[in-house]
Formats: sequence, structure tokens, C-alpha cells
Amino acid sequence: MARFDRYLLSQLMVLFGFFSLILVLIYWINRAVVLFDQLIADGQSFAVFLEFTALSLPSVIRLAAPLAAFAAAVYVTNRMTTESELVVVQATGYSSFRLARPVLFFGLIVVVLMSVLIHFLVPVSTSRLAERQYDIAQNATARLFTEGQFIEPAEGVSFYIREITAENELLDIFLSDTRDPTEHVIYTAKKAFLIRDAGETQLVMIDGLVQNLTTEDQRLVVTSFEDFAYNIGTLVGTKSRSRRRAAELGTWQLLRPTPEVVKETRNSAASLIARGHDRFSQSLLGAVAALLGFATLLVGSHSRFGVWRQIVAAIVLIVVVKGTESIGLNLARKDDSLWFAAYLPIVTGICIIWCLLFASSRPYLFKRRIKEADAT
Repeated sequence: MARFDRYLLSQLMVLFGFFSLILVLIYWINRAVVLFDQLIADGQSFAVFLEFTALSLPSVIRLAAPLAAFAAAVYVTNRMTTESELVVVQATGYSSFRLARPVLFFGLIVVVLMSVLIHFLVPVSTSRLAERQYDIAQNATARLFTEGQFIEPAEGVSFYIREITAENELLDIFLSDTRDPTEHVIYTAKKAFLIRDAGETQLVMIDGLVQNLTTEDQRLVVTSFEDFAYNIGTLVGTKSRSRRRAAELGTWQLLRPTPEVVKETRNSAASLIARGHDRFSQSLLGAVAALLGFATLLVGSHSRFGVWRQIVAAIVLIVVVKGTESIGLNLARKDDSLWFAAYLPIVTGICIIWCLLFASSRPYLFKRRIKEADAT
């Protein structure tokens, strides 16, 4: 690698690390605030909060890395242009395509980092996070069963157990549900116990009464029962962990979805295949973003006012490339034979980069057109 390539690559890597740290902190703080409200307010320990934030970091880094690569390329190119370093190098005979070589090396490094994140770390961390969320929900259900205290698991719901025996029988149950403004319901039972059915936690009450009060006409209906099942999961919003989401699957499972996987994730085969190819597209997006930022700032003549117009153009172009992402994914999700549409932002970005580098290496083409227009 030439000395100039090593110099530019080192500058890009340093700025990439800096911008990645800043962007990850911004994303992480926003995520941490939400988690803090959900977990700490729910009575979880600070260690659980740290665990959840750590498991969410791979997804945060995945979002921040392409933006950091783009920002690093724009910043370094802007600085080298302002300090005339690129002008000196171009005077030695380096073309725009030759100048882009270290940026391409930098982009490949970002691609490797993104690939490790998207294909391995993000699915594993997402799956683990879903498991821990399910465990926390189960623990929240268990905290309902505290003897001798009135518990309010949800707004409008009160729950009381006089005693819990060694056999896990619940004695003297009181459950008040006033969430429906038109009807208030009170359940009382001499004893009850818990059962698990199809991933749901059921409270089976024995020998009790149900009192239904209609608020409109103040009519009270009392019904006695020998046994009655009540879904405790509705009080704390627990969900079954019987199926995985598409984000938890490995890339190979997405690219080759079986009928079992389609049924489990409740997504079409075309949607899963599109998501699998989108992971490869996201990995390549870091290199495209870096080259796009670099190539855009090479276009145009030197100006004492700087290259702010090129910077604005680079931001507009990266937005255009990201806009084609949704278009390509929508096409790929409709038909599994159109999986290649997931790479539309990559193809679009490469075409724009080539045109920009071509234009920056032949500025006389535009000057000639201007002179011809003036002569006419």
C-alpha cells in the first residue's frame, strides 16, 4: 500500500471511530432512557438494565456504522481539500479513481465489521434480548402472588391473597377488575392455583363468586361457581415465547425459509428472503456511503468559500440512496423471484459514485460545454 493510501486510510479510521462513538452514544442514550423507564419502574435491578442495554448495542452499532463511515469520508475529504492536500496529490498524476482506492479499502473494512454485526451479533443479541424480556414478564407474573398485600398489577385491577400454602395453594382470593368503565367485576374464591396452558398462565379459582356491576343502571349480578379460570397474563401483558421473530433467525434460515419457519415467524417466504438479502445489502452500504461522500466532494472547482455545496449534495445523494432501499425491499417482499431488488441501493450508489469520479477526473468536459454555450 502506498504511503498516501496508508495516510488517508489512517485518517478515515480515526474519524470513523470518533463518529461511531458519538452516534452510538446518541442512539444508546435514547434507547437507555426508554429501558430505564420500563425496567426500573417495574422494579428490576440496575444489573438487568445494564444487561438489556448491552444486548441492544449491536443493533445500535449496526445503525450508526454506515452514517459514521459517510461522516468520516466527508470530514477527511473536506479537510484535505481545504488544506490543498488533495490538490498536491492530484498534481503528481493521481486520478480521481486512484485517489478513491484507500477509501475503497476503508469501505471494505467497514463491510467486514458490518457483516459480523448483521449476520452474527445482531441475531444472537436480538434472540437473547427476547428471551430475557420473556423471563422478566414471567417474573412480573410471579410478583403478583404476595400473600397479605393488595397488589395493583395494572390500572383498575386489584389483587389480594390471604395465604399461600406449602403446596402452592392460594387461599381466600380477591380480584377486582374496573378497567371497563361500563362494567365492574369482582372475583372472590376460597382457594385457587396456577396452571400453564398453551403458553398462558391461568388462575383457576375454586368455590367462589363473580359480582358484575353495570355502571349505567347500577345493576348487580352475582354468580357462584365451583371452578373458574382467569388469564393472569392479561394483567401484566405477558406473551408466549413459543415463536421467534424474523430478526432472530440466521441469514441462511432467511435465505432458505422452510414451511415451519414461515409458520413460526408469520411472514411470507418472499419477505424472509428479502430480509436475508437486505442483510448483505446493509453490509455493503457502509462502503457505498464512504465512497459516495468522498466522490461528491471531489466534484467542482476549488473555491475560497469551501466545499459546502458538495457537502449538501453528498447528504442529498445519501438520502436518495437510502430512499431506493425501501423501494427495492417492497419489490422483493412481493415476489421471491425479485430478491435482487434488495440490492437496488447498492447498485444505485455504485452508479452515482462512478459518475462522480468520472466527472471529477474530466472537469474540462463541463468547461468546454460552458464555453460552447457562451460562444453561441
